[in-house]
Amino acid sequence: MRLDKYLKVSRLIKRRTVANEACDAEKISVNGKVARASYDVKVDDVIEINMGQKSLKVRVTQVTEYVTKDTASDLYQVLS
Repeated sequence: MRLDKYLKVSRLIKRRTVANEACDAEKISVNGKVARASYDVKVDDVIEINMGQKSLKVRVTQVTEYVTKDTASDLYQVLS
């Protein structure tokens, strides 16, 4: 699954266009490297989101196309 779509489905970022723009602005890194929106997300990838003063680091635990709002947080594990 594409990185921008994963960020939207997991509800880490509300909209896919915002996720796409964040990738273009180099605010998203995967496994320590700046990632493009087309990056193929895999289980155990570590995604770091640097938006404003906040920084969020998560580990991917699942990759699925559709989830409900209640189960969206099961797709990742917060590291810091």
